[in-house]
Amino acid sequence: MTALRSTALTPSRSGAATVIGVIAIVLWSCLALLTTLTAGIPPFQLLTLSFAVACGASLALLGLRGRAGFRGWRQPWPVWALGFGGIFAYHALYFFALKAAPAAEASLIAYLWPLLIVLLAARSGGERLRARQLTGALLGLAGTALIMRQRASDPSGAMPVAGYLAAFACALVWSGYSVLNRRFSAVPSSLIGGVCGLVAVAGLLCHLAFESPVQPDLMQWLAILGLGLGPVGLAFFAWDHATKHGNLPTLGALSYLAPLISTLLLIGIGQSQASPWLLVPALLIIAGAVLATSKARSTGA
Repeated sequence: MTALRSTALTPSRSGAATVIGVIAIVLWSCLALLTTLTAGIPPFQLLTLSFAVACGASLALLGLRGRAGFRGWRQPWPVWALGFGGIFAYHALYFFALKAAPAAEASLIAYLWPLLIVLLAARSGGERLRARQLTGALLGLAGTALIMRQRASDPSGAMPVAGYLAAFACALVWSGYSVLNRRFSAVPSSLIGGVCGLVAVAGLLCHLAFESPVQPDLMQWLAILGLGLGPVGLAFFAWDHATKHGNLPTLGALSYLAPLISTLLLIGIGQSQASPWLLVPALLIIAGAVLATSKARSTGA
């Protein structure tokens, strides 16, 4: 069994792992775009299919190495529980929140997770929280709030408390998973392929229990394939490596680039309207990312 321990990180290794985390952030920015192409597919069916693609691709790649490729899957149950619980619970809560509350407000509350990562990383003792990182995360949150408000539709009269609570739980789950994952830094990221398989099975059970199946058309299948290989596949492998070996506060601050890139992509394909006001949140998010990742001018920065 692989020892459950944290390894000492050199600055160069930490920086490289943080860059790999940016790959996950960029891929997640494509999530909304690809999801719009699967309109009509029930959420848990989409969850099942996309994670099945991710698991299948992982099995194919690991299978090229024979039995040695799956050696990293021999891990204690807490490792599997954290991966499955974090990824499945996040998506289940997110889907529920979007159904129970206005999408814009629910998305904004759920997107508190980057800020929570910055704060939890400092509390966990694994990282030193710097003023520039906290300020950068807050600027990113402000920019994201403006973007979500611009997407907002007419609000309903009743307060969707259940949806808001689910969205906040969603943020807690993902930030907690990302920070706790550091404790298993010795576990290879190849384990994520098996976790994706477990998530696909759990999603299938929920789909059979709560939804009616829909036959995807060709465009929807291509979007599902894209989801499974990108935002649901490679992104989780990259994020797993980054949270184990990268700089958590910096990753949290940089994560606010995802809603900005996502909005620009939606505008590009005509799913959202361009607005001059987009410049304001864009500047806030970019300024926050630059500030959070810039080198300190003094030891107290």
